[in-house]
Amino acid sequence: MRKIITIAESVLDTTYRNGQPVRSFVGGRIPCAAASLAQAGLPTFMVSECTTDCVGDLVVDYLVKHNVDVKSVDRYPDGNTPFSAIFEQPDGSSKIVNYGNYPKDRFNVIWPRIDQDDIVVFGSLYAVDLPQRERLYELVSYAAERKAIIVYLPGFQHGINFRITRVMPNILENLELSTIVIGHELDINSIFPGESADEAFRNHIEFYCNSYVHITPELSVKRYSNHSSEQVTAAEPAVANKLGWQAGLTAGIVAMLIAQGVT
Repeated sequence: MRKIITIAESVLDTTYRNGQPVRSFVGGRIPCAAASLAQAGLPTFMVSECTTDCVGDLVVDYLVKHNVDVKSVDRYPDGNTPFSAIFEQPDGSSKIVNYGNYPKDRFNVIWPRIDQDDIVVFGSLYAVDLPQRERLYELVSYAAERKAIIVYLPGFQHGINFRITRVMPNILENLELSTIVIGHELDINSIFPGESADEAFRNHIEFYCNSYVHITPELSVKRYSNHSSEQVTAAEPAVANKLGWQAGLTAGIVAMLIAQGVT
C-alpha cells in the first residue's frame, strides 16, 4: 500500500486571549494533516524532532493517538521542544512569540522507507533554514529519485524574523523538487513581496513546478496547472480554525491522489 511521509518541525501552540491562555494544540499544517490522514486509515509517517520533555510528550502523544508512525521522530535529551505563544489582538490579528532550544547536532532521524508513488509532504522552517535543512533536502532528494510524489508547503512559523533573500536559494531548490505546491497567501507574500498569486506562479513557481494550489486569507482556493487556472470559493460559513482548515485541505489533496490512483 502507498505510504505518506510528512516532514516538518514539531511545535506546541498556545492561544492567549485577554492575557489568559485559552487553548493549546499541536501547531503546523503538516503534523495536523498527518494526523488527519493517519486517522483516516492511510499509512502515515512523521519525520521530525522534539525534546524528551513534557511538551515533546504532548506532541508525540497527539500523533500516536491519531495513528501516525513516529519511529522517525528524533527525541533528543538536550534543549526544549519549540513552543509558540499566540496573542489574539482586538482587531482579529495575532502576535506570535516563539520559544525553543535545539541542541547543536540536530535532526538525527531514522529515514523511513520510501517507494515509488509514495507521497512526501514537507515544508515549514525545516525546509529553508540550517542546520536541519541539509538533511531534509537529502531525504527529499532521495524521495524524488525513488519517484515519489513531492508536495511542498512553502512558508514558516510566523513571528520568526530573518531575511528572505538568505533562504531564497533553498526555496527555489524546494520548488524544483516538487510535484505539487500548496501555498497560503501570507507565506507567498513573505517570499515574493508585492506579487499577486498569478504573478508569483507565472514569475517563479511555474518555472520549477506547474501544479500550484493558492489559498487566500478568506480560504478560497485557486488551482494553477500549466496554462490553466480554476477558482474555488471559500467555505460558508467562515471557518474559525484556519490552521485546521489548511491542514484538512492538505490532507484532502493527498488522500485524493491516493484514492484516484494518481502516480
